Amino acid sequence: MNISASKENILKKIRKALSESTPLPFPSSEGNTSVYQPQREELEMLFAENFTRLQGKFVFCIDQGELVFQLKYLFEQANLKKIYCRETGLQKLFAAENSNFSFTDDLPGCDVSITGCEYLVARTGTLVMSSAQESGRTTSVYAPIHICIATTDQLVYDIRDGLKGIKEKYGRNIPSLITFASGPSRTADIEKTLVVGVHGPKEVYLFLVDKL
Repeated sequence: MNISASKENILKKIRKALSESTPLPFPSSEGNTSVYQPQREELEMLFAENFTRLQGKFVFCIDQGELVFQLKYLFEQANLKKIYCRETGLQKLFAAENSNFSFTDDLPGCDVSITGCEYLVARTGTLVMSSAQESGRTTSVYAPIHICIATTDQLVYDIRDGLKGIKEKYGRNIPSLITFASGPSRTADIEKTLVVGVHGPKEVYLFLVDKL
């Protein structure tokens, strides 16, 4: 098959372009930097503002003693008796503080579930959880009330920072499920009316502990 001189010239240029990479003319426009820049405001304050704006309930605790005290108060006020918690670290913490919480193995029949999380995203007020946690996939969404317990060192500014942290933590064994929860579940699918608690918990609490 005969190839014209002009076609051969074009093919040579293509081969050369494929063998020699051309630098990007505007490298800063290719998503190499985050669109959202960290604010000077403390991450604790920023997270609390965004989390409560999404109907989440935020509680700050100085230490684990205050954490247990605040949990007891909540359980008594809301008459929450059946507590579901699979995380051994939290169970040991409660035992060390003589909490006397009444735990249950019945997730569908519990009043409240307690989990930890991977990270807290301050910019969006989001809980980042994964299937690699002892709580698994369903604990945070099955119970009518979800309580998440986290520490201040789990705060990151943006979702990108949380995903980077998970990648560094698990390496090649990335969890099969990574969940982003921003307050209680909500939907406006039916006649544009906002309904809370349709696809998950009606109430979500975040207890942020300064020290554990």
